[in-house]
Order: sequence, then C-alpha cells, then structure tokens
Amino acid sequence: MNLSGILVVSKPERTAEVVASLAGLQGIEVHQSDPASGRIIVVQEAADIHAELDAIKRIKVLPHVVMAEMVYHYIAEDEQVYEALPPELQAGGEACFVPKDLQD
Repeated sequence: MNLSGILVVSKPERTAEVVASLAGLQGIEVHQSDPASGRIIVVQEAADIHAELDAIKRIKVLPHVVMAEMVYHYIAEDEQVYEALPPELQAGGEACFVPKDLQD
C-alpha cells in the first residue's frame, strides 16, 4: 500500500467544485481545503506506485485544477522490487519533476 500527500490548487472560486470531484475519486480523501487560496490537501491510498501515479494524473486533469503535486510519499508494503525509478518518475516524466540536483 502506498500513501501520498498531494497539494491540489484550484481556482479559488471553484474550490468547492474541485473538492466534490476529488471526493468522488477512489482512494482519495480530502483532509483540508482553503477556499480563499484554492489550496486543497489530499491523502491518497494506492496499491502500488503505478496506481499512485495514475491517480495523480487523474487529479491533474480534473476541471478547474491549476496544479496537483505529490508532496509526501510513503510505501507501507510493496512486494515489487524496483531496480530503478519507474520511467514516470524519471526526469522529464509527465507525472512529476525531479530537480537536477536531486537526480543521481
């Protein structure tokens, strides 16, 4: 099981709509939202890293979402052994951006 904390930013006037859309996604729990800034804190539970990345991609394309980025990641159990970062997480991937100084 993978858990991730995600910061979602919406247009402030559309925060309630985005919160409702997020609440309808499987494995997503909205913990806090600030309508004045459009910031929404989400916790996501996924079976593995690929399901986790697929879910964040779904969040990013929701109407009125300006930005969605994973800010915390925890792997409780993952039976797959990874020899390297999955391609989606490598620099240039669409799921996230890894700064050059953090790359190997």
